Amino acid sequence: MKNKKLYVLLVMLLMGALLLTACGGSDDTDEPAANEAATNETAAEPTDVPAPEPTDKPAPEPTEAPAPEPTDEPAPEEPEVFITIWADDTRTPILQELATDFEATYGVGLVIEQIADINDQFPIAAPAGEGPDILIGPHDRAGGWVASGLLAPIDLGDKAGEFSDVSINAFTFDGQLYGMPYAVENLGFFYNMDMVPEPPTTWDEMVAIGTALQESGDATFGFALSGTTYDAFPIMTSFGGYVFGRDDIGNYNAQDVGIDGEGMIAAGDWIAENVASGFLSDNTDWDTAHVLFETGEVPFLMAGPWALDRIRESGINYGIASFPSGGAPFAGVQGFMVNALSENVLLAQTFLTEFVATEEVMMALQTAGNRASAMPAVAAASDDPDLAALGEAGVAAQTMPAIPEMGSVWGSWSDAFVLIVTGEQTPEDALANAAQQIRDLIGGAAAGMVNVPGSWQAASGACEGDWDPACEGSALVEGDDGLYTASFDLPAGDYEAKVALDGSWTVNYGVDGKQDGDNYAFSLAADSAVTFTYDPETNLLDIATE
Repeated sequence: MKNKKLYVLLVMLLMGALLLTACGGSDDTDEPAANEAATNETAAEPTDVPAPEPTDKPAPEPTEAPAPEPTDEPAPEEPEVFITIWADDTRTPILQELATDFEATYGVGLVIEQIADINDQFPIAAPAGEGPDILIGPHDRAGGWVASGLLAPIDLGDKAGEFSDVSINAFTFDGQLYGMPYAVENLGFFYNMDMVPEPPTTWDEMVAIGTALQESGDATFGFALSGTTYDAFPIMTSFGGYVFGRDDIGNYNAQDVGIDGEGMIAAGDWIAENVASGFLSDNTDWDTAHVLFETGEVPFLMAGPWALDRIRESGINYGIASFPSGGAPFAGVQGFMVNALSENVLLAQTFLTEFVATEEVMMALQTAGNRASAMPAVAAASDDPDLAALGEAGVAAQTMPAIPEMGSVWGSWSDAFVLIVTGEQTPEDALANAAQQIRDLIGGAAAGMVNVPGSWQAASGACEGDWDPACEGSALVEGDDGLYTASFDLPAGDYEAKVALDGSWTVNYGVDGKQDGDNYAFSLAADSAVTFTYDPETNLLDIATE
């Protein structure tokens, strides 16, 4: 049965279109154009091919073709109204399957366009009137688009209660919802079920279990971190740590930096103590931590859905639980957003709330995207127990701050925890310095800086850590030709880098000069001098070696 609300809306739109046609009258100039191929034909040249010889064979008797059987089924009509959706290669196939059902039910066509760089293209295309009616993207990009007036608010009505709080909060800005969430991705607490039958509920319990396994020789380490910021965040939140506070209506407050707060320092103390005791590995490389878990050398790991394929392929017997001591991971939320400059805003919103926001469609999206649904009921009903478990682990997740100032946090925050893990600074000193750097960056202290952060910075001796967009030692200098350059001596090895402006990740350029593009990769067969040259006109980076 057709949904009444959408059906009524469609009828109203079609009536409006017919009324405009009637008022416009007819015009003799609306004759169909001649076939293009026919208009471009040239006259055939005469040939010397002889006419066929006569034959004594009788001509065949004429026959009548059977008349086609009458049918009561009318020919399908081409939709008069279309909704255009921009999606990536993961979501495009499932949306194309939905398009057939939607068109058959409502008579509204869906045009699904696969766009590789939606985040870059949408803010350019929308103001020019060339954007989609609906786009799919992450919540942390929505904040900037809302501020630019590019997104229309969405009212989910009674269906809002069917979505998780964290997913609704992710797309809420200034108290208004600007996206219909459909998938949530977050870390979960993985444990080796052959080594640990039941997951620990506190960090102290985890340390006791892991230590016993180390003492028995069944584990090399009790735990391994796969990163120092995002990948370690559940530990920090369990001690009360946070990145930014929130204002009275729930928006992240960039003036309330929590990097040097008591909770973050307490988490730093816990990490430092467990590294010093040998329980926690001092290697925080993502791939190394996963290999340790997949080979049974550590019983615990914090990992996300993007690691499911490799963990499954390892053959390890694992389980996924919520984090000990109430730790909360970051949540990234994918959702459908409506272009505020579209001519089909009302129809697009109704399509989302009345067709997409159903358990059947949300289940299909969950299965295709390998991410837990933003609808808890759908996540729990998944045929994939891992997605259900990750959804449960993310119930209390904190949404990734969708404010530009977050770009000023990553480098200094990461450097602080590297210093803590290596024992070079106390948690209190490392985090105090990091917080001050972040506050300075937010205040504009590095405005105008052009940097090339990457995996080469520490090796050059110019910076204490890698991937630091605010490191003064790796900043480029503007020349008379308007290009920014700097040279550094590097040991042989493989490296990556990209351009970052103003000392943060808010504005950064990768391969082909694309905002948030892929890292530039370069290799040195021997110790070499490397010169970076950035062109602000094209945003391209040249990497030359001597």
